[in-house]
Amino acid sequence: MTTAARKLGAERGPALAHGEFDVQRIRADFPILQKKIRGKPLVYLDNAATSQKPRAVIDALVRYYEESNSNVHRGVHYLSERATEEFEGARRTAQRFLNAASPHEIIFVRGTTEGINLVAHSYGRSHIGAGDEVLITGMEHHSNIVPWQMLCKEKGATLRAAPINDDGELIFEEFAKLLGPKTRLVGITHISNALGTVNPVRKIIELAHSRNVPVLVDGAQAVPHQSVDVQALDCDFYVFSGHKVFGPTGIGVLYGKSALLEAMPPYQGGGDMIRSVTFEKTVYNHLPYKFEAGTPDISGAIGLAAALDYITGIGLDKIAAYEHDVLEYATRAVSAIPGVRLIGTAREKAGVLSFLIGDVHPHDIGTILDQQGIAIRTGHHCSQPVMERFNIPATARASLALYNTKEEIDALVRGIGKVREVFA
Repeated sequence: MTTAARKLGAERGPALAHGEFDVQRIRADFPILQKKIRGKPLVYLDNAATSQKPRAVIDALVRYYEESNSNVHRGVHYLSERATEEFEGARRTAQRFLNAASPHEIIFVRGTTEGINLVAHSYGRSHIGAGDEVLITGMEHHSNIVPWQMLCKEKGATLRAAPINDDGELIFEEFAKLLGPKTRLVGITHISNALGTVNPVRKIIELAHSRNVPVLVDGAQAVPHQSVDVQALDCDFYVFSGHKVFGPTGIGVLYGKSALLEAMPPYQGGGDMIRSVTFEKTVYNHLPYKFEAGTPDISGAIGLAAALDYITGIGLDKIAAYEHDVLEYATRAVSAIPGVRLIGTAREKAGVLSFLIGDVHPHDIGTILDQQGIAIRTGHHCSQPVMERFNIPATARASLALYNTKEEIDALVRGIGKVREVFA
């Protein structure tokens, strides 16, 4: 445990030391949750889009700019050495968080989207050719669709998507049928951002590996809600975004197995990804710097480390159990409202509740709820194929985090009641 995490535990005192989950004490760590919106207490239920930031993260960002601001790796002066130490310390924090075998398996990227694009451009261009196939699922975010479409168009390959059922679950038997001799890579979401479905990623990885097919896992929606061990999963690549796990925007992590990363060509050129440059030849840097061209998001990495320390200090198992209880409460309460239809009713779900209210457009739902201080997401959630699967244009989506409460769910239910009154 890092110094920051130990300090957090000391500040929290007995409430967490004895295994309790004190949501009110946790809420006090998030300054924005004390805010009023349109005269009403903020009920923030848009966590799948981006999460709020605890004071520990905000303080880490301020502290860096006030005390350590400098470029990393290149300077011999004190500030550069200190910034480099904090930046590389953040890499080690991410390594421990994912249980990666080595810090050099952790590549800092702008977020999940850039991480997937890196793999598509670097690994994909080297290993996927004409007639080959990339296999994904029917519940993917656009970020795990479009890069593979671009690659397949360039290479003359084919993108295939395994279907989902009416509950929003992957039809595993159909996935297994599509995993054929032409499959060169599998890309799957760990948890669907539009449905909340938790995919059987370990089972998928085992099946793919039995046919020598590598697997990339989009973990953007998983890491805020449950413990992730990349060695236990045995995935080849795992990506997530900092801003969804209570960290800053513009920073994320790509994990890759060393042997794969070593063999992959650089994604971008310039800056820290070089060891030497002449007009005749460039010698690339070793891992992880080979994939980190230019000045990195130093403060973002430091803020991300503070966020990972924060939730580690609370305990991912405690967070998962608490959120599951709130999700069950929300599912019962919202589904009991006349005229409400839930989209995504998988047996294994994380904290996402997508719904419709009769013929009311989701944008109208979101607008009326906003007048009550309730923030949800409306639209296709960058998952248009999911909407097409359910023959709908969009949904209203309430998504949970560790600081949400059953009282906030009650406020959501009252807000939905207002929507029904307006459109009665």
